[in-house]
Amino acid sequence: MLSPSGASSPTALAFRIAWTVVSIVVAQTIVCGIAMLPAVALWAFAASLPISIFARLLVFSAITIPSYVAFAVTLMIVSPIATWVTRTRTPVNVELRIADLSWPLMTWARYMVAIHVVRVFAGSLFRGSPFWTTYLRLNGARMGRGVYINTVHISDHNLLDFGDGVIIGSEVHVSGHTVEGGLVKTGQVRLGDQVAVGLGTTIEIGVVAGDRCQIGALSFVPKHTTLEAGAVYVGSPVRRL
Repeated sequence: MLSPSGASSPTALAFRIAWTVVSIVVAQTIVCGIAMLPAVALWAFAASLPISIFARLLVFSAITIPSYVAFAVTLMIVSPIATWVTRTRTPVNVELRIADLSWPLMTWARYMVAIHVVRVFAGSLFRGSPFWTTYLRLNGARMGRGVYINTVHISDHNLLDFGDGVIIGSEVHVSGHTVEGGLVKTGQVRLGDQVAVGLGTTIEIGVVAGDRCQIGALSFVPKHTTLEAGAVYVGSPVRRL
């Protein structure tokens, strides 16, 4: 459904942009600040130890990685809570004119920023692990049991619906939105049970893959494509073998 094109004044547009920027900065400052608490507490404890300067330097060096891991894990918990509290999600099955700078578009932008922050600070560390799958679930994705996702290039989590045993390879791009002709278009992506997606593949909006479907590496699945259950697809665009 196309969003109505209102005749918003330049003042109204400027206000929406300013409010969005300020809300992003405030929200991410709070989220990252809370996520830093375990790391700060660890460093404060290390600084309070009654040891020599040399020993303190050794302790600080030793806790650098654990403190970062603590920050990243906490961030993957706090960020989804923040997006849930603020009701920040990608709207489902809409077309939003970028020039309108509408409130739904601004809400989507806030959600994408929150996803990007976690992707940068925690994604490379935890992708392919249960921690990463858990974060995606907390942030709105619907996923079954035994899902393995070895990529950080996955967006619009609330528009993703994966069945049991889905395997997503490295550098796969899965998104619930596309930008074309001045419009942001959104749509769900549904992968059935035991679907496997090879490395470097791109899956666009509205794609539905049946159970046990296999998508080869470096493939391109165009928007609104339906892939049959139990079949193997390869190519750009994909074709059935």
